[in-house]
Amino acid sequence: MIEETITYSCRSCGSEHIIRNGHNKCGNPQYLCKACGTCRVLRPKQKYTAEAKQRILEATQERMSLRGIERVFGVWRGTVLRWLREWVASLPKLSQTLLPDQASDVLELDECWTFVQERFFERWLWTAMCRRTRQIVAYAIGDRSQTTCRKLKDRLPHGYRDCRFVADGWEAYQQVFPDHQLLVYRGVRGPTNHQERWYNTLRQRMGRYTRKTLSFSKSDTYHALATHAFIVRYNLAILHASRTPQP
Repeated sequence: MIEETITYSCRSCGSEHIIRNGHNKCGNPQYLCKACGTCRVLRPKQKYTAEAKQRILEATQERMSLRGIERVFGVWRGTVLRWLREWVASLPKLSQTLLPDQASDVLELDECWTFVQERFFERWLWTAMCRRTRQIVAYAIGDRSQTTCRKLKDRLPHGYRDCRFVADGWEAYQQVFPDHQLLVYRGVRGPTNHQERWYNTLRQRMGRYTRKTLSFSKSDTYHALATHAFIVRYNLAILHASRTPQP
């Protein structure tokens, strides 16, 4: 008779001083490390391949809520959020997704309303879109005050800071951007129509930004992560399309 002995150690600190600690809600046995206090699954299952993870993450960008992903793919929403953090950390910087700027570029400035946790916890997404390339060159999330508008200006790439800016009549733009660069249109439709159309795309594909939905953001951290991932992927799609040779 052949007997095998398996010795488990803590995956965080490597200590063998671990004890059983019940089961998680999926029925998997857990351990508790007496050295570092970590509580984890004793025998984790490597269930999802890299392709499956990428497919699930892309579903978060197609208006599926976390609970909807949990029902469809059978993966816990906490795991999806961990994958989202790792995915966003691996994405390029926003400035690396932009096409080369030109001196004649015009930036359309606008803001989009959303909320976190409760409707009265308002969050405004301020964006600057290049009218020529249709890319988002900078964005900021916060309230609708001059402070967030100044964050948007400070995040503009250097090549776009001398461009002309087009905005609506919201007073924060006039307080932050120079008068000789800013064109303000009050009660006129059209000057920022490309930016407004982009917000329609954002609300259509991101459940967090849909006005009447249950898939709203529960924390500012993941709200910002999901927004950044969407903007970077959107810019990369335009960048790759511009580099693809036309038949």
